Amino acid sequence: MPKEGFKSITVSENVYDKFHQVYEKSKDDLSMKGVNSFSGYVTYMLEEMMLKDKTFAKYAPKLEKISVDEDRIILKDNTRNRIAEVVIQKGELYCQLCERKDCACIGFVWSIPEVYEVLNNKGLRNTK
Repeated sequence: MPKEGFKSITVSENVYDKFHQVYEKSKDDLSMKGVNSFSGYVTYMLEEMMLKDKTFAKYAPKLEKISVDEDRIILKDNTRNRIAEVVIQKGELYCQLCERKDCACIGFVWSIPEVYEVLNNKGLRNTK
């Protein structure tokens, strides 16, 4: 039974093991963020995902992911009824529809988990 003010959840051993491995490898970095326990780490990760989902939900009605290629992401801008193509240009994301590097399309692209992971693996970082 959890302490007062807390709830418990059940996850598969596979999920638990993956999270625990990452936690063990990242303990030093996490402690600098105030995360000092495995439970705290899971809470931290859940809060991070809720923030990303909030960003995603904010733009999701306006923008939709159509496809993801090697170096470009195709979006549908429902407010303008146009297709937006976001490309990797000189190591940065660039929206060809808005002709900008910092528009809502770019923010939306960073909020898509599968795209974020690919961009992160290519060495691109969201600096905004």
